[in-house]
Amino acid sequence: MPKLIEIIKRARESSKKRNFTQSFELIISLQNIDFKKKEFSINEIVFLPHTFTNPPPICVFASGDMALRARHSNVDRVIEPEELDKLIVLKREARKIAQNYTFFLAEAPLMSKIGKIFGPYLGPKGKMPSPLPPGAPIESIITRYRSAIRVKTKNQLNISCKIGDEGMDDDKIAENSSAIISMVEKKLPLGSKNIKNLAVKLTMSPALKLPMIEA
Repeated sequence: MPKLIEIIKRARESSKKRNFTQSFELIISLQNIDFKKKEFSINEIVFLPHTFTNPPPICVFASGDMALRARHSNVDRVIEPEELDKLIVLKREARKIAQNYTFFLAEAPLMSKIGKIFGPYLGPKGKMPSPLPPGAPIESIITRYRSAIRVKTKNQLNISCKIGDEGMDDDKIAENSSAIISMVEKKLPLGSKNIKNLAVKLTMSPALKLPMIEA
């Protein structure tokens, strides 16, 4: 991890000051992967050890006590069954909701209706809600998703995802990076041998490469 911390420091030092908080991104370059073979794809939610300064927005579909507890957890949005019924005909609003939130959680009994309304918008993006069984500890689940990131392959030899932002310490960004690299290695056919190199960049800066010697 020392080499990761070093490249993160270099990326921070070489970046020009912007009038917004930039994100740190990890780019994993792959090799010897045949995307024509359908058995290889990554679409995983990784729960990182450290939360971003601006956590990903979360939407919860729930009713009754679970909806109340979700609101008390300051989740970004709660959609109860009554509002869900209205969205059946409000397709533009449903599409907007699908775009505005990164993660979706839903009481299990609502999944069928959610699929009919949001399936066309969430399904292709791999963002269908994670089901919540009755009595699920919604507060701790929401907390966990605040430090989550979705990692996907898109039929190309680069995987890019957010690992932190300018408000975070370098070592925490590096630890987030290591969690993502570890997950990717486990999914690759040949593990670390399928990783050509790593690179780190800020939103508005060029990528700095790190040979795949140490994560």
